[in-house]
Amino acid sequence: MNLKKFISLSLVATMTISLAACTSTEASGDAQKEETAQTGGKTKITVTYREDGAADANPLYKWLQAAYETYDKKDQIELNIAPISASEGDYFAKIALSLQSADTAPNLVAEDTFQLATDVAAGYLTNLDTYLAEYDDWNNGAYFDKLKIGVTAADGSIYGVPYSTDTRGLWYNKEIFKQAGLPEEWEPRDWAEIIEACKTIKEKVPDVVPFWCNSGVATGEGTSMQTYEMLLYGTGERLIDEESGKWVVSSQGILDSLNFIKDIYSNNLGPSLSKVLNGQAGNTAAREYLPQGKLAILLDGNWVQGNYGPEGVSPWEEYSEVLGFAPMPTQYGQDEGSVTLAGGWAWSIPEKSKNKEDTFDFIKHLMDPAVYTQAIINMGNICTRTDVNEDPAYAGRPFMQQATNFLEGADFRPKDEKYSQVSTHIQSMVEAVASGTSPEDAMANYVSDVTRTVGEDSVMIK
Repeated sequence: MNLKKFISLSLVATMTISLAACTSTEASGDAQKEETAQTGGKTKITVTYREDGAADANPLYKWLQAAYETYDKKDQIELNIAPISASEGDYFAKIALSLQSADTAPNLVAEDTFQLATDVAAGYLTNLDTYLAEYDDWNNGAYFDKLKIGVTAADGSIYGVPYSTDTRGLWYNKEIFKQAGLPEEWEPRDWAEIIEACKTIKEKVPDVVPFWCNSGVATGEGTSMQTYEMLLYGTGERLIDEESGKWVVSSQGILDSLNFIKDIYSNNLGPSLSKVLNGQAGNTAAREYLPQGKLAILLDGNWVQGNYGPEGVSPWEEYSEVLGFAPMPTQYGQDEGSVTLAGGWAWSIPEKSKNKEDTFDFIKHLMDPAVYTQAIINMGNICTRTDVNEDPAYAGRPFMQQATNFLEGADFRPKDEKYSQVSTHIQSMVEAVASGTSPEDAMANYVSDVTRTVGEDSVMIK
């Protein structure tokens, strides 16, 4: 930023936008005829994404709805907007279940690019090479080539059309910093400076939370990527050793990363565990605590500002004046002094879905600049199209140029089909430390968990 039996409950509760339809799919045979008959001569496209509690204020919902209003085939298509209401971690599990069967697979799914390699290896996603070969915008430079890498699988084929990317840093409240006697233009040099700022805020402005980072299993990939990997990569280490290709399961960098998290929670510099160890923690921080002046520093992504615009979930007119967005420093200010990770989301077509040509045609309409530009602005994310990047309505947003510049030195998660499984072990390790387990014991459990998942021959201790 979806279904199996219990997912069906989500489908029943979802909003369906139905506008009429003509079946232009050429290669669906009897299955296509059956689908068409069931919808009264219309082609039905079901779209699934993660519902994060915003309901009809969700930027993806608004995007899909607005796209239908301008779709030249809206009298031929019935669109079923079918979000899955789930925490981030549960969303991926539910999607995986739904993609296993033609009875539950949606026609179009919002795919986090970190999950793509796993889903391709499982046979869940459609190879889009033949569709993209005839998509002019894909081949004429309208998409950033660098971002195509994130939707390319190990076989060299494309399995999604990227619609957003992102970078990460430190959002901070300048007004709280001023009250604490800290600089309003803040760019910490290392981790120690972050901890010192938090301690000063705790002393001088005791009624606010000094620091918030995703720290639990319930916030899923937000915990793995926004928190742990931002720290680990800041030590100079990586999840997978570059020379051997093995997963690093025990190292000084891992311990140092976990000790940073320990410092936050053992010194009461973070939120209460009841607030941070649930699936809505990220939304609570970004949509409540930060705009309400109850949080000083948030380690999170550039998309946070998407909440604050007129079309956002938490409109906040003064946010661009109150907030700052600082680069996350490396541990000791080494290397280039800062670190960020980039990810992103894509539209993918499940392998077991019907109406694939119609679905891909709708993807092209979703990504048309006339439809896409406002959608990416509402999301607060970085666009994937070169032409939209030059649009003043997009490029002129607060913090946008800064967040985009972070991409120049961005790191990416490993494109390994085991990553999504290892990520769940990362989340457990981080939550354990936040909850009071020693970093050493948490890392020891991580060694066991990852070794069991990837095999003894695929791990190493540094």
